Amino acid sequence: MRTTLSKPAESRIPSALKYSLMVLAGVAILTASAKITVPFWPVPMTLQTMAVMAIALASGPRLGGATFLAYLAAGAVGLPVFAGTPERGIGLAYMAGPTGGYLLGYLMAILLVGAWAQGRRPLARFAIMMAGMVPVYVLGLAWLAVFVPLEKVAELGFTPFIAGDTIKIALVALGSAALARLIQHRTGNVA
Repeated sequence: MRTTLSKPAESRIPSALKYSLMVLAGVAILTASAKITVPFWPVPMTLQTMAVMAIALASGPRLGGATFLAYLAAGAVGLPVFAGTPERGIGLAYMAGPTGGYLLGYLMAILLVGAWAQGRRPLARFAIMMAGMVPVYVLGLAWLAVFVPLEKVAELGFTPFIAGDTIKIALVALGSAALARLIQHRTGNVA
């Protein structure tokens, strides 16, 4: 009689189901991060940049990209997943509005940061995440320029947000370093 060893519960979950659940969890995190506002100067900030960068670091470009595409799809069909929805509109109308370029930029950031930051030290991760904000601001400001006078674009779409984004990215870099250290300590792989 042959005996088989029981596999851990994680390996019994089919891969497609596991990744689908991870994508859904990521969409839920992105939605919550868009809805939570934190008092900050000069404007209140959402936690969206923090969530985007954390998902990029934790998931890599493929799963992170799939997560953000699912988030965009949820918004496109009219689910109120974006900041300011449903009050400022929903669906494709919202996505085509003044913040549409930032959404596209976040997708690019997830892909870039997810690919470049894997296995890097915290300071390098911070620098890569800051570089990942370049497409967010370039696409966001270019799109915003369709809706506001050109001389107001930086004032409305960059200046009020860069300090908060820098702080959020620093927190993600520090948090990921602390999490990596905790995992190493728990597994006994302390360097």
